[in-house]
Amino acid sequence: MKVAVLDRNGKETGRSVELSNDIFGFEPNEHAIYLDVKQYLAHQRQGNHKAKERAEIAGSTRKIKKQKGTGTARAGSIKSPVFRGGGRIFGPRPHGYDQKLNKNVKRIARRSALSLKAKENSLMVIEDLAFDAPKTKDFISVLESLGIQAKKSLFVLADANKNVYLSSRNLELSKVVTSSELNTYSIINAANVVLSESAIEAIETNLNK
Repeated sequence: MKVAVLDRNGKETGRSVELSNDIFGFEPNEHAIYLDVKQYLAHQRQGNHKAKERAEIAGSTRKIKKQKGTGTARAGSIKSPVFRGGGRIFGPRPHGYDQKLNKNVKRIARRSALSLKAKENSLMVIEDLAFDAPKTKDFISVLESLGIQAKKSLFVLADANKNVYLSSRNLELSKVVTSSELNTYSIINAANVVLSESAIEAIETNLNK
């Protein structure tokens, strides 16, 4: 699969790159995508929810009224869950939401996601970006040149580039990641995926392991 290489002004450079059919022409597996996205979102949960139970409430341990003769139900502690301010019955406790997923399924999911973007013509390849300094307006200029300023976009770089990352950080609809950080959720969540020229080889190496 051949894709034209664009410059930062959105114009064709006259060059093209050959994308591997094993990754960008893969038959999408929607269930693998579902499993990988589900795992990613589960890992975003902190799992630190907590409510105090009866043993953790601060309060007197004395019996609050006599056992018999009051005409009401027996009560032994002000910390009982039936009273206001008492402990909670079976309250939430901290726990992890980690889910296990085989590496092969994750690779299939990422190949499927990239192939879907290629089928939808939502995949672009541009020359490697380099900014002299972190400037949001420079990154906005690139988005406008590519015609994707009003859409969610994912830029994939071969290696970390501080100036490019900082230039995009204030933009809610744009995200910059390296090839090693690429995940299925980010690909599916973006309307357009923009690959830097040097990132293609790294992506193909990672997904062919």
